[in-house]
Amino acid sequence: PAEQFNLMPIMDRWVIDHTFSTLSSAGFSRTHGEGIVSINLSGQSLADPELTGYIFSNTDKYRIAPDCICFEITETSAIRDINFAQQIFRQLKSRGFRLSLDDFGTGLSSFSYLKDMPVDYLKIDGSFVRTILNDRVTSAMVESINTVGHVMGLETIAEYVENDALVAQLKHIGVDHLQGYAIAEPVALKEYLSGLRTTDSACTG
Repeated sequence: PAEQFNLMPIMDRWVIDHTFSTLSSAGFSRTHGEGIVSINLSGQSLADPELTGYIFSNTDKYRIAPDCICFEITETSAIRDINFAQQIFRQLKSRGFRLSLDDFGTGLSSFSYLKDMPVDYLKIDGSFVRTILNDRVTSAMVESINTVGHVMGLETIAEYVENDALVAQLKHIGVDHLQGYAIAEPVALKEYLSGLRTTDSACTG
């Protein structure tokens, strides 16, 4: 419904503001290299020419270190208007933010445009990850995405990692980061930060 009524940009701005505010109030993400917090951006927000200005304004307001924030954009959202998406990506990268291409592998021409995307992380779609133990084709696809990502200097992330067998196989393949219930269950950001000492690095997704 939010997408249908074009409300996603408003929701994305709310998430950005409240995430930055929560991190700032807790004393985290003020120093370069102090962990990474990921924020999803909708495809509708990518079409907003004022998005980066809003992000930069909040970065200054809450004194957030840009490299502590990673914006995640789904592959399908990025290719709707790839030229404008590239422009948004470059603006965010110019300020030091990290970028992740989410749900990678679901598009019809995933690899053909990847080389033109200035991203830091490649997130392998969970529909592939879930079946690699009993499907040789999806296993080969995950290996291919991981290999191409590494050749391009990107770090890879596997999502939907739900058991120890998947953890072992993905580590064998060489995927850099794992996300899912086998790693950690979701927790509210405030609750997570409250469990950390102020000298620790905050890293969540």
